[in-house]
Amino acid sequence: MNANEVIATLASRLLGEPVDPNDHVNCGQSSNDIIPTTIHISAALSLHEQLLPALVHLVQVIEHKAEQVHPFVKTGRTHLMDAMPVRMSQVLNGWAQQLKANIGHLQDLLPSLQSLAQGGTAVGTGINAHPQFAAHFSQQLSQLTQVQFTPGKDLFALIGSQDTAVSVSGQLKATAVSLMKIANDLRWMNSGPLAGLGEIELQALQPGSSIMPGKVNPVIPEASAMVAAQVIGNDTVITIAGQSGNFELNVMLPIIAQNLLSSIQLLTNASRLLGDKAIASFKVNEARLKEALSRNPILVTALNPIIGYQKAAEIAKQAYRQGRPVIDVALEHTDLTRSQLEELLNPEKLTAGGV
Repeated sequence: MNANEVIATLASRLLGEPVDPNDHVNCGQSSNDIIPTTIHISAALSLHEQLLPALVHLVQVIEHKAEQVHPFVKTGRTHLMDAMPVRMSQVLNGWAQQLKANIGHLQDLLPSLQSLAQGGTAVGTGINAHPQFAAHFSQQLSQLTQVQFTPGKDLFALIGSQDTAVSVSGQLKATAVSLMKIANDLRWMNSGPLAGLGEIELQALQPGSSIMPGKVNPVIPEASAMVAAQVIGNDTVITIAGQSGNFELNVMLPIIAQNLLSSIQLLTNASRLLGDKAIASFKVNEARLKEALSRNPILVTALNPIIGYQKAAEIAKQAYRQGRPVIDVALEHTDLTRSQLEELLNPEKLTAGGV
């Protein structure tokens, strides 16, 4: 018994008169326009009610944490190598801006997602459907969901292709990439605590390693990275399925629906966990930050406008080779006083940029 037959049977019992699965339940519609419509509706509602609120929550958590850690200055890194200093707040606000951009891009896709194929029936012509059916359907649906749905401008496109789902999936992938970047930054900063960077300490959510006592792994960032990998894989499947719109119908609708909704749910869960169980609760290891900054030879970059790139490079190499603070080596090889060097090489001032 298919869905229409089940509905017809139940309706017949309630109404006390025959309800036909084809003549009544399926009147003015076809699975060919219903399934593309349900993909759009379910994805739109999932974005409105789940993922977008979760991403907004994550941004709020990050921005609040950024305010808390603003006083801390750390060694910046490019190519995983020591670079100029940055404030912890600058790092976190960078994450927040990544996520805000993703939120904006997802919101930009909502009007297309809220445009429905319903009313196109078999191939997009609307055969056997009342001319006003699509409009009334969208109106009633909008009232029920409090989300503004509209009939598609071209029902042939919405039945014969799944370009909107492909676009949404692509943006979900971009969001996953941002989450993976944040998760990996947290893992690196938390690495150690002795042989790694040890800049932060993530909240311990488990007693330790199964074999190494006291070793607490960054389980939430790692889980978030796995979620991101799955969403990227889901997008590949949706991309392949999206090109299977043969003439007037895409034949891979089930796997598009499955992967699209799965990606939304996974990202929703990961966003809240990453915010609440990793970012909100990590502690800063201030002593480790200061130790690394004091030995960072790249601080000499601030002297480039005064002593030139070549001389600055020689000072940096010597400081690194001898394991000495760059300020001591610069004092020996320039005419600058210690007070001048302390002013010029002040890590906090260097995070403000400029010459």
